[in-house]
Amino acid sequence: MSRGDCRGFCSQRWTLYTGTHSGTIPRRLYLGRIFRLSGNGSMKFCLVDRITSLVPGHSISTIKHVSMAEEYLQDHFPGFSVLPGVMMVECLVQSCAWLSRVTDDFKFSALLLKQARAVKFNNFLKPGQTLEVTATMRSTDDTSAEFMASGTVGGLSAVSARLILSKENLAGRNPQLADKDARLIASMKVLFEQIKGVQ
Repeated sequence: MSRGDCRGFCSQRWTLYTGTHSGTIPRRLYLGRIFRLSGNGSMKFCLVDRITSLVPGHSISTIKHVSMAEEYLQDHFPGFSVLPGVMMVECLVQSCAWLSRVTDDFKFSALLLKQARAVKFNNFLKPGQTLEVTATMRSTDDTSAEFMASGTVGGLSAVSARLILSKENLAGRNPQLADKDARLIASMKVLFEQIKGVQ
């Protein structure tokens, strides 16, 4: 992926699922994106194994254990399995999303990556290793939140980025989907209880 492609990927929310940047997105694609993304933060993978500390409105620390059981490692790369860089960034995104959810008392059903800047990769993350993520909330309102996030492995910097997440509810676009929002939020609360650790 070229630098230009990466910039487009970060700024265009449709690239991952549609491969195009058309001006009009069919509703079915929009809803599919919401349901696929909001289930576990931003992707259909849950990349936060445990929340180790959380201060609402301020900061969060999480961990992600990397295991050979994760199928995408088989092809990335054959004979030298490492966590893909996009997954490392996703670990940061999902950690920030949990901080935002708790800060807003689970007010929004979908928290989506709107912008990623100053992304840096410094070390590989291999099976058997643990990514330790820390994120600080810089600002937040009813439409988005900005964070500084970083991940370390074995005490060494692995990834860092400045992230902006958008906050959405399906009912904001279609009031008839308010029940979907409620179900998504309820599922997030259940998952939070499973991964929150001792606060």
